[in-house]
Amino acid sequence: MTVSKDPRKIGIYGSSFDPITNVHLWTASTVAHRKSLDLVIFLPSSSMRHDKKTSTSDEHRVNMINLAIGDNLKFVMDPYELHVLAGMQYTFHTMRHFREKYPEDELYFIMGADLLVDISEGKWSHEKELIEENKFIIMARNGIDMTEAISRSPLLRNHDDGRFQLMSKGLAMEISSTYIRDEFGRGGEPRYLLPDACYDYIKKNGLYRN
Repeated sequence: MTVSKDPRKIGIYGSSFDPITNVHLWTASTVAHRKSLDLVIFLPSSSMRHDKKTSTSDEHRVNMINLAIGDNLKFVMDPYELHVLAGMQYTFHTMRHFREKYPEDELYFIMGADLLVDISEGKWSHEKELIEENKFIIMARNGIDMTEAISRSPLLRNHDDGRFQLMSKGLAMEISSTYIRDEFGRGGEPRYLLPDACYDYIKKNGLYRN
């Protein structure tokens, strides 16, 4: 007799990760713990995206992610968005890809409340299909009322059936990759804001220098 496996709960965590920071790792770990995720997929965004300009190469970003998550069995890196054709790197397409890749599992797109507001204001491509077809874990951001953002938008309000998992406690901590890049560029010392292996990699390869 074949024993069927229970579906896994998988979170898709996209960012430029330029570089990956300790807050990225802490956020992924906290989300996985609170939402009982079996797997978190770190998804470096395509450098072709107009809203995600990167400062270093895809290769360097992938290497740093792998260095950062290598000792956590719940974390994996997937380079999917780095290899898709121009015009196909939107979250709508990405989530369709992963639903096809993991058809037996339950997938969630992990995002900040600021992106929820952008969706509610019609700033995303294919936002209707994206919301209709997926589930979301939404992390708090300072100054954003997530419940109000949902209630203001007919699209979000009409799909508020449990697909939006709000995390309103303890996830508003922010150390931006931009700040770390700027510190390296100015000769600063952001050592304890990112994993040691990534810090050493940046120094060895001379990344983010002005």
